[in-house]
Amino acid sequence: MDDLEQSVGPTHGMLTPADRMVSAGLCDNRFRKAAASPLPDPRVKAMKFASTRLIAADIKALVTFYERVTGQTAEWLAPVFAEIVAPAATLAIGSAETVALFKKGSAEPAANRTAVIEFQVSDVDAEFARLKGELEVVHEPKMMPWGNRATQFRDPEGTLVGLYTPVTDAAKQRFGSR
Repeated sequence: MDDLEQSVGPTHGMLTPADRMVSAGLCDNRFRKAAASPLPDPRVKAMKFASTRLIAADIKALVTFYERVTGQTAEWLAPVFAEIVAPAATLAIGSAETVALFKKGSAEPAANRTAVIEFQVSDVDAEFARLKGELEVVHEPKMMPWGNRATQFRDPEGTLVGLYTPVTDAAKQRFGSR
């Protein structure tokens, strides 16, 4: 909690998390304007976010990594494709050979430097203690300005993998409804 209060001030004030981030210089008012975007087009039906798919050079190693992190067994739908189905989302993992099914060269394994695969956990410190000796640690658990205590690892192909626990009342409320 001290880390959060140092970066964005006391968490019990009347400011929203976005206002605290702006006042702490962690983002600017462009963030606030983007949050106030127009309503969705009523002609477009709501989409269900189905999964995030990673393309793997070594699918067995990547699937084993995510099985270890999540504690769940992957379902292999084909020798080149597996899914780990969690209550809120599905992580799909396809081998590099599956890219040709879309368009050759449209995706590339081990090339991600923009996305973070995140898992909400009940105790980020306990999960860090369980995994730190087996995985590449990016950072130890620490408070984030938006109210989560988080840690990050790197998967075998370089993707950042975050584990977090909502800590502040605002974070608990935000994630309690999801």
